[in-house]
Amino acid sequence: MSESSAVGRPAYPKIGLLIDNQWITDRNAYCEIENPSDESILGIVPEATAKDLDNALAAAARGFETWSATPPVERSQLLKRAATILRERKTQISAVFTLEQGRPLHETIAEVERSATFLDWDAEQLLRAYGRIVPGPSSIQQSVVREPVGPVAAFTPWNVPVSAPSRKISAALAAGCSVVMKPADETPASTCMFAQCFLDAGLPKGVLNIVFGDPAAISEKLVRSPVIRMVTLTGSLGVGKHLTRLAADGMKPVLMELGGHAPVIIDQDVNAEEIGRLASEAKFRLVGQYCTAPSRFLVHKNVYERFVESFAAAAKSIVVGDGFKPGVYMGPMIHRRRMDAIDSLVTDAVSRGARAASGGARIGNRGYFYEPTVLADVPRDARVMSEEPFGPLAACLPVSSMAEALEISNELPVGLAAYMFSNSIETVNHLSRQLQVGSVSVNLFTSPGNDAPFGGYKESGIGREGGAESVESYMVTKTIAHRLMRV
Repeated sequence: MSESSAVGRPAYPKIGLLIDNQWITDRNAYCEIENPSDESILGIVPEATAKDLDNALAAAARGFETWSATPPVERSQLLKRAATILRERKTQISAVFTLEQGRPLHETIAEVERSATFLDWDAEQLLRAYGRIVPGPSSIQQSVVREPVGPVAAFTPWNVPVSAPSRKISAALAAGCSVVMKPADETPASTCMFAQCFLDAGLPKGVLNIVFGDPAAISEKLVRSPVIRMVTLTGSLGVGKHLTRLAADGMKPVLMELGGHAPVIIDQDVNAEEIGRLASEAKFRLVGQYCTAPSRFLVHKNVYERFVESFAAAAKSIVVGDGFKPGVYMGPMIHRRRMDAIDSLVTDAVSRGARAASGGARIGNRGYFYEPTVLADVPRDARVMSEEPFGPLAACLPVSSMAEALEISNELPVGLAAYMFSNSIETVNHLSRQLQVGSVSVNLFTSPGNDAPFGGYKESGIGREGGAESVESYMVTKTIAHRLMRV
Protein backbone atom coordinates (compact mmCIF):
# COMPACT_ATOMS: atom_id res chain seq x y z
CA MET A 1 0.00 0.00 0.00
CA SER A 2 1.20 3.52 -0.73
CA GLU A 3 0.80 6.45 1.66
CA SER A 4 0.69 10.04 0.47
CA SER A 5 3.19 12.32 2.14
CA ALA A 6 0.91 15.35 1.84
CA VAL A 7 -0.55 16.78 5.03
CA GLY A 8 -4.06 15.46 5.74
CA ARG A 9 -3.78 12.41 3.51
CA PRO A 10 -4.33 9.16 5.42
CA ALA A 11 -2.68 5.81 4.90
CA TYR A 12 -4.89 3.72 2.65
CA PRO A 13 -6.26 0.71 4.52
CA LYS A 14 -5.90 -2.86 3.33
CA ILE A 15 -9.09 -4.10 1.72
CA GLY A 16 -10.61 -7.45 2.65
CA LEU A 17 -13.67 -9.60 2.21
CA LEU A 18 -16.08 -9.58 5.15
CA ILE A 19 -17.53 -13.04 5.79
CA ASP A 20 -19.12 -14.12 9.06
CA ASN A 21 -17.73 -11.00 10.81
CA GLN A 22 -14.14 -11.79 9.76
CA TRP A 23 -12.03 -9.68 7.38
CA ILE A 24 -10.19 -11.86 4.87
CA THR A 25 -7.25 -10.13 3.17
CA ASP A 26 -5.07 -13.00 1.89
CA ARG A 27 -6.65 -13.29 -1.56
CA ASN A 28 -5.32 -12.70 -5.05
CA ALA A 29 -5.76 -9.22 -6.48
CA TYR A 30 -8.74 -8.66 -8.75
CA CYS A 31 -7.81 -5.09 -9.68
CA GLU A 32 -5.87 -2.04 -8.49
CA ILE A 33 -7.39 0.95 -6.72
CA GLU A 34 -6.37 4.19 -8.42
CA ASN A 35 -6.24 7.68 -6.95
CA PRO A 36 -8.04 9.75 -9.63
CA SER A 37 -6.28 12.94 -8.54
CA ASP A 38 -2.79 11.78 -9.49
CA GLU A 39 -3.28 8.31 -11.04
CA SER A 40 -1.18 6.64 -8.33
CA ILE A 41 -2.05 3.17 -7.08
CA LEU A 42 -3.50 3.08 -3.58
CA GLY A 43 -3.90 -0.64 -3.15
CA ILE A 44 -5.62 -3.73 -4.51
CA VAL A 45 -9.11 -5.19 -4.46
CA PRO A 46 -9.10 -8.87 -3.39
CA GLU A 47 -10.98 -11.43 -5.46
CA ALA A 48 -13.43 -13.73 -3.71
CA THR A 49 -13.05 -17.38 -4.62
CA ALA A 50 -16.03 -19.62 -5.36
CA LYS A 51 -15.62 -21.02 -1.85
CA ASP A 52 -15.66 -17.50 -0.39
CA LEU A 53 -18.98 -16.81 -2.09
CA ASP A 54 -20.41 -20.09 -0.79
CA ASN A 55 -19.22 -19.16 2.70
CA ALA A 56 -20.73 -15.69 2.46
CA LEU A 57 -24.09 -17.14 1.41
CA ALA A 58 -24.00 -19.71 4.20
CA ALA A 59 -23.10 -17.01 6.72
CA ALA A 60 -25.98 -14.85 5.48
CA ALA A 61 -28.39 -17.77 5.88
CA ARG A 62 -27.27 -18.33 9.47
CA GLY A 63 -27.21 -14.61 10.16
CA PHE A 64 -30.76 -14.25 8.91
CA GLU A 65 -32.01 -16.92 11.32
CA THR A 66 -30.44 -15.03 14.20
CA TRP A 67 -31.21 -11.49 13.14
CA SER A 68 -34.81 -12.01 12.02
CA ALA A 69 -35.56 -13.44 15.48
CA THR A 70 -33.96 -10.45 17.21
CA PRO A 71 -36.61 -8.17 18.77
CA PRO A 72 -37.22 -4.96 16.80
CA VAL A 73 -36.21 -2.80 19.76
CA GLU A 74 -32.78 -4.48 19.85
CA ARG A 75 -32.35 -4.06 16.11
CA SER A 76 -33.23 -0.39 16.52
CA GLN A 77 -30.70 0.07 19.30
CA LEU A 78 -27.94 -1.48 17.21
CA LEU A 79 -28.64 0.82 14.27
CA LYS A 80 -28.45 3.79 16.62
CA ARG A 81 -25.12 2.59 18.01
CA ALA A 82 -23.77 2.17 14.47
CA ALA A 83 -24.88 5.71 13.62
CA THR A 84 -23.07 7.05 16.67
CA ILE A 85 -19.87 5.21 15.73
CA LEU A 86 -20.16 6.42 12.14
CA ARG A 87 -20.37 10.03 13.28
CA GLU A 88 -17.40 9.53 15.64
CA ARG A 89 -15.33 8.25 12.71
CA LYS A 90 -16.49 10.66 10.04
CA THR A 91 -13.11 12.43 9.87
CA GLN A 92 -11.20 9.20 9.20
CA ILE A 93 -13.77 7.77 6.80
CA SER A 94 -14.18 10.99 4.82
CA ALA A 95 -10.40 11.35 4.42
CA VAL A 96 -10.10 7.86 2.91
CA PHE A 97 -13.19 8.59 0.82
CA THR A 98 -11.48 11.70 -0.61
CA LEU A 99 -8.27 9.76 -1.21
CA GLU A 100 -9.90 7.08 -3.34
CA GLN A 101 -12.46 9.27 -5.13
CA GLY A 102 -10.83 12.71 -5.21
CA ARG A 103 -13.99 14.40 -3.99
CA PRO A 104 -13.44 17.51 -1.81
CA LEU A 105 -13.33 16.85 1.91
CA HIS A 106 -16.30 19.09 2.67
CA GLU A 107 -18.43 16.90 0.38
CA THR A 108 -17.22 13.55 1.71
CA ILE A 109 -17.82 14.71 5.28
CA ALA A 110 -21.33 15.75 4.28
CA GLU A 111 -22.01 12.36 2.71
CA VAL A 112 -20.86 10.50 5.82
CA GLU A 113 -23.09 12.69 7.96
CA ARG A 114 -26.00 12.15 5.56
CA SER A 115 -25.44 8.40 5.67
CA ALA A 116 -25.84 8.41 9.44
CA THR A 117 -29.29 9.96 9.05
CA PHE A 118 -30.48 6.88 7.14
CA LEU A 119 -29.56 4.77 10.16
CA ASP A 120 -31.36 7.24 12.44
CA TRP A 121 -34.50 7.07 10.33
CA ASP A 122 -34.65 3.30 9.89
CA ALA A 123 -33.92 2.73 13.59
CA GLU A 124 -37.23 4.45 14.30
CA GLN A 125 -39.12 3.33 11.21
CA LEU A 126 -38.65 -0.39 11.96
CA LEU A 127 -40.64 0.12 15.16
CA ARG A 128 -43.59 1.21 13.00
CA ALA A 129 -43.77 -1.87 10.76
CA TYR A 130 -47.26 -2.50 12.07
CA GLY A 131 -49.63 -5.29 11.18
CA ARG A 132 -53.41 -5.09 11.31
CA ILE A 133 -56.55 -7.07 12.07
CA VAL A 134 -59.04 -7.63 9.23
CA PRO A 135 -62.65 -8.13 10.33
CA GLY A 136 -64.13 -11.42 9.15
CA PRO A 137 -67.00 -13.79 9.92
CA SER A 138 -67.85 -14.13 13.58
CA SER A 139 -65.67 -17.23 14.06
CA ILE A 140 -62.66 -16.07 12.03
CA GLN A 141 -60.05 -13.37 12.68
CA GLN A 142 -57.48 -12.44 10.05
CA SER A 143 -54.13 -10.98 11.09
CA VAL A 144 -51.86 -9.22 8.61
CA VAL A 145 -48.20 -9.25 9.62
CA ARG A 146 -44.99 -7.94 8.06
CA GLU A 147 -41.94 -10.21 7.97
CA PRO A 148 -38.38 -9.81 6.62
CA VAL A 149 -38.06 -11.10 3.06
CA GLY A 150 -34.82 -12.99 3.75
CA PRO A 151 -31.12 -12.63 2.87
CA VAL A 152 -30.50 -9.79 0.42
CA ALA A 153 -27.94 -9.43 -2.37
CA ALA A 154 -26.95 -5.76 -2.63
CA PHE A 155 -24.84 -4.00 -5.25
CA THR A 156 -23.63 -0.43 -4.76
CA PRO A 157 -21.78 2.15 -6.93
CA TRP A 158 -18.53 4.08 -6.67
CA ASN A 159 -19.97 7.58 -6.72
CA VAL A 160 -21.70 7.40 -3.32
CA PRO A 161 -19.77 4.60 -1.56
CA VAL A 162 -21.12 5.39 1.90
CA SER A 163 -24.66 6.70 1.41
CA ALA A 164 -25.74 4.03 -1.11
CA PRO A 165 -24.61 1.16 1.15
CA SER A 166 -26.16 3.04 4.07
CA ARG A 167 -29.59 3.17 2.42
CA LYS A 168 -29.54 -0.54 1.66
CA ILE A 169 -27.83 -1.97 4.73
CA SER A 170 -29.80 0.23 7.10
CA ALA A 171 -33.22 -0.64 5.68
CA ALA A 172 -32.44 -4.33 5.21
CA LEU A 173 -31.12 -4.72 8.75
CA ALA A 174 -34.03 -2.74 10.15
CA ALA A 175 -36.44 -5.15 8.48
CA GLY A 176 -34.59 -8.15 9.95
CA CYS A 177 -32.75 -9.24 6.79
CA SER A 178 -29.13 -10.28 6.37
CA VAL A 179 -27.02 -8.88 3.51
CA VAL A 180 -24.34 -10.00 1.09
CA MET A 181 -23.01 -6.84 -0.56
CA LYS A 182 -20.81 -6.30 -3.61
CA PRO A 183 -19.52 -2.70 -3.44
CA ALA A 184 -17.77 -0.90 -6.29
CA ASP A 185 -14.14 -1.79 -6.95
CA GLU A 186 -13.14 1.89 -7.40
CA THR A 187 -14.00 2.98 -3.84
CA PRO A 188 -13.91 -0.11 -1.62
CA ALA A 189 -12.32 1.29 1.53
CA SER A 190 -15.10 3.81 2.20
CA THR A 191 -17.69 1.04 2.20
CA CYS A 192 -15.54 -1.31 4.30
CA MET A 193 -14.95 1.36 6.94
CA PHE A 194 -18.70 1.98 7.01
CA ALA A 195 -19.37 -1.75 7.48
CA GLN A 196 -16.93 -1.90 10.39
CA CYS A 197 -19.19 0.49 12.29
CA PHE A 198 -21.87 -2.21 12.39
CA LEU A 199 -19.46 -4.86 13.60
CA ASP A 200 -18.26 -2.58 16.37
CA ALA A 201 -21.87 -1.84 17.27
CA GLY A 202 -22.35 -5.56 17.99
CA LEU A 203 -23.95 -6.91 14.82
CA PRO A 204 -24.23 -10.73 15.07
CA LYS A 205 -22.08 -12.95 12.88
CA GLY A 206 -23.12 -13.37 9.26
CA VAL A 207 -25.71 -10.58 9.17
CA LEU A 208 -23.52 -8.34 6.96
CA ASN A 209 -21.08 -9.78 4.43
CA ILE A 210 -18.97 -7.99 1.78
CA VAL A 211 -17.36 -9.57 -1.28
CA PHE A 212 -15.25 -8.26 -4.15
CA GLY A 213 -14.22 -9.63 -7.52
CA ASP A 214 -15.58 -10.09 -11.01
CA PRO A 215 -19.01 -8.38 -11.02
CA ALA A 216 -20.57 -10.73 -13.58
CA ALA A 217 -19.47 -13.88 -11.76
CA ILE A 218 -20.47 -12.55 -8.34
CA SER A 219 -23.90 -11.33 -9.46
CA GLU A 220 -24.61 -14.63 -11.22
CA LYS A 221 -23.65 -16.62 -8.12
CA LEU A 222 -25.45 -14.47 -5.58
CA VAL A 223 -28.66 -13.73 -7.45
CA ARG A 224 -29.20 -17.33 -8.57
CA SER A 225 -28.50 -18.75 -5.11
CA PRO A 226 -31.60 -20.10 -3.34
CA VAL A 227 -30.30 -18.43 -0.17
CA ILE A 228 -30.89 -14.95 -1.61
CA ARG A 229 -34.51 -13.83 -1.51
CA MET A 230 -34.20 -10.24 -2.76
CA VAL A 231 -31.87 -8.23 -5.00
CA THR A 232 -31.14 -4.50 -4.80
CA LEU A 233 -28.90 -2.29 -6.90
CA THR A 234 -27.96 1.35 -7.23
CA GLY A 235 -26.31 1.55 -10.62
CA SER A 236 -26.68 1.74 -14.37
CA LEU A 237 -29.69 0.75 -16.47
CA GLY A 238 -27.77 -2.02 -18.20
CA VAL A 239 -26.67 -3.68 -14.97
CA GLY A 240 -30.11 -3.18 -13.43
CA LYS A 241 -31.85 -4.92 -16.31
CA HIS A 242 -29.36 -7.79 -16.19
CA LEU A 243 -29.83 -8.36 -12.45
CA THR A 244 -33.59 -8.09 -12.80
CA ARG A 245 -33.57 -10.81 -15.45
CA LEU A 246 -31.48 -13.05 -13.19
CA ALA A 247 -33.81 -12.40 -10.26
CA ALA A 248 -36.89 -13.11 -12.37
CA ASP A 249 -35.74 -16.70 -12.88
CA GLY A 250 -36.20 -17.23 -9.16
CA MET A 251 -39.23 -14.93 -8.84
CA LYS A 252 -37.24 -12.76 -6.46
CA PRO A 253 -38.29 -9.16 -5.79
CA VAL A 254 -35.92 -6.40 -6.81
CA LEU A 255 -35.28 -2.86 -5.66
CA MET A 256 -33.55 -0.96 -8.45
CA GLU A 257 -32.38 2.66 -8.26
CA LEU A 258 -31.00 3.25 -11.75
CA GLY A 259 -29.79 6.12 -13.89
CA GLY A 260 -31.60 9.23 -15.04
CA HIS A 261 -31.04 12.31 -17.18
CA ALA A 262 -32.61 15.07 -15.10
CA PRO A 263 -34.29 17.94 -16.97
CA VAL A 264 -34.27 21.46 -15.56
CA ILE A 265 -37.23 23.55 -16.75
CA ILE A 266 -36.80 27.32 -16.40
CA ASP A 267 -39.78 29.60 -17.01
CA GLN A 268 -39.61 33.19 -18.27
CA ASP A 269 -40.89 34.77 -15.03
CA VAL A 270 -37.82 33.99 -12.89
CA ASN A 271 -34.45 35.55 -12.03
CA ALA A 272 -32.42 33.76 -14.71
CA GLU A 273 -29.07 35.08 -13.48
CA GLU A 274 -29.58 33.76 -9.95
CA ILE A 275 -30.76 30.39 -11.21
CA GLY A 276 -27.64 30.22 -13.39
CA ARG A 277 -25.48 30.53 -10.29
CA LEU A 278 -27.53 27.92 -8.43
CA ALA A 279 -27.34 25.61 -11.44
CA SER A 280 -23.55 25.76 -11.43
CA GLU A 281 -23.39 24.75 -7.77
CA ALA A 282 -25.76 21.83 -8.33
CA LYS A 283 -24.45 20.61 -11.66
CA PHE A 284 -20.77 20.46 -10.76
CA ARG A 285 -21.14 19.04 -7.27
CA LEU A 286 -19.48 15.61 -7.22
CA VAL A 287 -18.22 16.46 -10.74
CA GLY A 288 -21.78 15.83 -11.95
CA GLN A 289 -21.24 12.14 -11.18
CA TYR A 290 -24.51 11.47 -9.39
CA CYS A 291 -27.78 10.04 -10.65
CA THR A 292 -29.97 13.07 -9.91
CA ALA A 293 -27.51 15.58 -11.34
CA PRO A 294 -29.27 18.27 -13.43
CA SER A 295 -28.31 17.58 -17.04
CA ARG A 296 -30.73 19.01 -19.64
CA PHE A 297 -31.45 22.71 -19.13
CA LEU A 298 -34.64 23.67 -20.98
CA VAL A 299 -34.90 27.45 -20.73
CA HIS A 300 -37.61 29.75 -22.00
CA LYS A 301 -36.24 31.71 -24.93
CA ASN A 302 -37.03 35.06 -23.30
CA VAL A 303 -34.51 34.45 -20.48
CA TYR A 304 -32.25 31.91 -22.20
CA GLU A 305 -29.26 34.14 -22.99
CA ARG A 306 -29.19 35.65 -19.50
CA PHE A 307 -29.30 32.20 -17.94
CA VAL A 308 -26.54 30.75 -20.13
CA GLU A 309 -24.27 33.73 -19.53
CA SER A 310 -24.70 33.48 -15.76
CA PHE A 311 -24.36 29.67 -15.75
CA ALA A 312 -21.17 29.77 -17.83
CA ALA A 313 -19.61 32.57 -15.78
CA ALA A 314 -20.26 30.66 -12.55
CA ALA A 315 -18.84 27.47 -14.08
CA LYS A 316 -15.64 29.28 -15.07
CA SER A 317 -15.14 30.47 -11.49
CA ILE A 318 -15.23 26.96 -10.00
CA VAL A 319 -11.96 25.86 -8.42
CA VAL A 320 -11.00 22.40 -9.68
CA GLY A 321 -8.30 20.30 -8.02
CA ASP A 322 -7.32 17.68 -5.47
CA GLY A 323 -10.02 17.23 -2.84
CA PHE A 324 -7.56 17.77 0.03
CA LYS A 325 -6.66 21.29 -1.10
CA PRO A 326 -8.51 24.19 0.58
CA GLY A 327 -10.97 26.05 -1.62
CA VAL A 328 -11.47 23.23 -4.13
CA TYR A 329 -15.11 22.79 -5.13
CA MET A 330 -14.78 20.12 -7.83
CA GLY A 331 -12.40 17.18 -7.84
CA PRO A 332 -11.45 14.75 -10.61
CA MET A 333 -13.62 12.34 -12.50
CA ILE A 334 -13.36 8.77 -11.25
CA HIS A 335 -11.29 7.33 -14.11
CA ARG A 336 -10.13 7.87 -17.67
CA ARG A 337 -13.15 6.09 -19.17
CA ARG A 338 -15.55 8.66 -17.76
CA MET A 339 -13.36 11.52 -18.93
CA ASP A 340 -13.20 10.07 -22.44
CA ALA A 341 -16.99 9.63 -22.44
CA ILE A 342 -17.53 13.32 -21.61
CA ASP A 343 -15.05 14.35 -24.28
CA SER A 344 -16.95 12.27 -26.84
CA LEU A 345 -20.29 13.87 -25.92
CA VAL A 346 -18.81 17.37 -26.18
CA THR A 347 -17.26 16.64 -29.58
CA ASP A 348 -20.54 15.22 -30.87
CA ALA A 349 -22.64 18.17 -29.68
CA VAL A 350 -20.24 20.79 -31.07
CA SER A 351 -20.14 18.98 -34.41
CA ARG A 352 -23.94 19.32 -34.55
CA GLY A 353 -23.94 23.05 -33.87
CA ALA A 354 -23.63 23.46 -30.10
CA ARG A 355 -21.18 25.98 -28.68
CA ALA A 356 -19.07 25.67 -25.55
CA ALA A 357 -20.07 28.60 -23.33
CA SER A 358 -17.54 27.31 -20.80
CA GLY A 359 -15.09 24.44 -20.56
CA GLY A 360 -14.97 21.53 -22.95
CA ALA A 361 -11.48 20.14 -22.31
CA ARG A 362 -9.30 18.20 -19.90
CA ILE A 363 -7.29 20.09 -17.27
CA GLY A 364 -3.61 19.19 -17.13
CA ASN A 365 -2.12 15.81 -17.99
CA ARG A 366 -2.15 14.01 -14.65
CA GLY A 367 -5.31 13.10 -12.80
CA TYR A 368 -8.75 12.99 -14.36
CA PHE A 369 -9.66 16.65 -14.12
CA TYR A 370 -12.08 18.13 -16.64
CA GLU A 371 -13.30 21.68 -17.06
CA PRO A 372 -16.84 22.49 -15.82
CA THR A 373 -18.56 22.54 -19.19
CA VAL A 374 -21.69 24.39 -20.26
CA LEU A 375 -22.86 23.74 -23.82
CA ALA A 376 -25.32 26.21 -25.34
CA ASP A 377 -27.72 25.79 -28.26
CA VAL A 378 -27.53 22.01 -28.09
CA PRO A 379 -29.68 20.40 -30.80
CA ARG A 380 -32.14 17.72 -29.73
CA ASP A 381 -30.39 15.08 -31.84
CA ALA A 382 -27.07 15.50 -30.01
CA ARG A 383 -26.10 12.40 -28.04
CA VAL A 384 -25.89 14.33 -24.78
CA MET A 385 -29.64 14.95 -25.01
CA SER A 386 -30.36 11.22 -24.77
CA GLU A 387 -27.27 9.82 -23.01
CA GLU A 388 -26.78 10.59 -19.32
CA PRO A 389 -23.43 12.44 -19.18
CA PHE A 390 -22.62 11.49 -15.57
CA GLY A 391 -19.93 14.15 -15.51
CA PRO A 392 -19.27 17.91 -15.54
CA LEU A 393 -21.30 18.57 -18.67
CA ALA A 394 -24.53 20.61 -18.90
CA ALA A 395 -26.60 20.85 -22.09
CA CYS A 396 -28.69 24.00 -22.60
CA LEU A 397 -31.29 24.77 -25.22
CA PRO A 398 -34.04 27.39 -25.57
CA VAL A 399 -37.72 26.45 -25.64
CA SER A 400 -40.68 28.52 -26.78
CA SER A 401 -43.07 27.29 -24.09
CA MET A 402 -43.38 25.15 -20.98
CA ALA A 403 -45.32 22.65 -23.08
CA GLU A 404 -42.27 22.18 -25.29
CA ALA A 405 -40.06 21.82 -22.21
CA LEU A 406 -42.38 19.16 -20.83
CA GLU A 407 -42.35 17.26 -24.11
CA ILE A 408 -38.54 17.19 -24.20
CA SER A 409 -38.37 16.24 -20.51
CA ASN A 410 -40.61 13.19 -20.93
CA GLU A 411 -39.32 11.92 -24.27
CA LEU A 412 -36.63 9.66 -22.80
CA PRO A 413 -37.24 6.15 -21.38
CA VAL A 414 -35.74 7.22 -18.03
CA GLY A 415 -37.26 9.36 -15.30
CA LEU A 416 -35.48 9.70 -11.97
CA ALA A 417 -35.46 13.40 -11.04
CA ALA A 418 -36.52 16.75 -12.48
CA TYR A 419 -36.18 20.39 -11.49
CA MET A 420 -38.29 23.40 -12.38
CA PHE A 421 -38.14 27.13 -11.73
CA SER A 422 -41.31 29.16 -12.11
CA ASN A 423 -43.33 31.71 -10.15
CA SER A 424 -46.61 30.53 -11.64
CA ILE A 425 -48.63 28.29 -9.34
CA GLU A 426 -50.52 26.93 -12.32
CA THR A 427 -47.31 26.03 -14.16
CA VAL A 428 -45.77 24.44 -11.08
CA ASN A 429 -48.85 22.35 -10.34
CA HIS A 430 -49.22 21.22 -13.94
CA LEU A 431 -45.60 20.30 -14.53
CA SER A 432 -45.21 18.61 -11.14
CA ARG A 433 -48.03 16.25 -12.08
CA GLN A 434 -47.03 15.71 -15.70
CA LEU A 435 -43.29 15.12 -15.31
CA GLN A 436 -42.62 11.38 -15.51
CA VAL A 437 -40.03 11.19 -12.75
CA GLY A 438 -39.73 9.93 -9.20
CA SER A 439 -38.91 13.29 -7.61
CA VAL A 440 -39.55 16.89 -8.61
CA SER A 441 -37.82 19.90 -7.04
CA VAL A 442 -39.49 23.27 -7.45
CA ASN A 443 -37.40 26.45 -7.27
CA LEU A 444 -34.41 24.66 -5.74
CA PHE A 445 -31.95 21.85 -6.43
CA THR A 446 -32.38 19.02 -3.96
CA SER A 447 -33.20 15.32 -3.74
CA PRO A 448 -35.10 13.21 -1.19
CA GLY A 449 -33.29 12.45 2.06
CA ASN A 450 -34.01 9.88 4.74
CA ASP A 451 -37.61 10.92 5.35
CA ALA A 452 -39.01 10.76 1.80
CA PRO A 453 -39.18 7.98 -0.81
CA PHE A 454 -36.62 7.99 -3.61
CA GLY A 455 -36.72 6.08 -6.89
CA GLY A 456 -37.56 6.36 -10.54
CA TYR A 457 -40.26 6.09 -13.18
CA LYS A 458 -39.99 3.97 -16.32
CA GLU A 459 -36.51 2.51 -16.81
CA SER A 460 -35.03 4.46 -13.92
CA GLY A 461 -35.93 1.78 -11.44
CA ILE A 462 -38.34 -0.35 -9.46
CA GLY A 463 -39.33 0.36 -5.87
CA ARG A 464 -38.44 3.13 -3.43
CA GLU A 465 -35.77 3.80 -0.83
CA GLY A 466 -36.26 6.14 2.12
CA GLY A 467 -39.33 7.40 3.90
CA ALA A 468 -41.99 5.03 5.16
CA GLU A 469 -41.18 2.79 2.20
CA SER A 470 -37.57 2.17 3.28
CA VAL A 471 -38.14 -0.78 5.60
CA GLU A 472 -41.26 -1.98 3.78
CA SER A 473 -39.21 -2.67 0.65
CA TYR A 474 -37.40 -5.45 2.52
CA MET A 475 -40.50 -7.07 3.99
CA VAL A 476 -43.26 -9.39 2.83
CA THR A 477 -46.89 -9.36 3.89
CA LYS A 478 -48.47 -12.45 5.39
CA THR A 479 -52.15 -13.00 6.22
CA ILE A 480 -52.95 -15.41 9.06
CA ALA A 481 -56.56 -16.57 9.51
CA HIS A 482 -57.56 -17.73 13.01
CA ARG A 483 -60.63 -19.77 13.72
CA LEU A 484 -61.79 -18.47 17.09
CA MET A 485 -63.18 -21.72 18.49
CA ARG A 486 -61.92 -25.04 19.73
CA VAL A 487 -61.41 -27.80 17.17
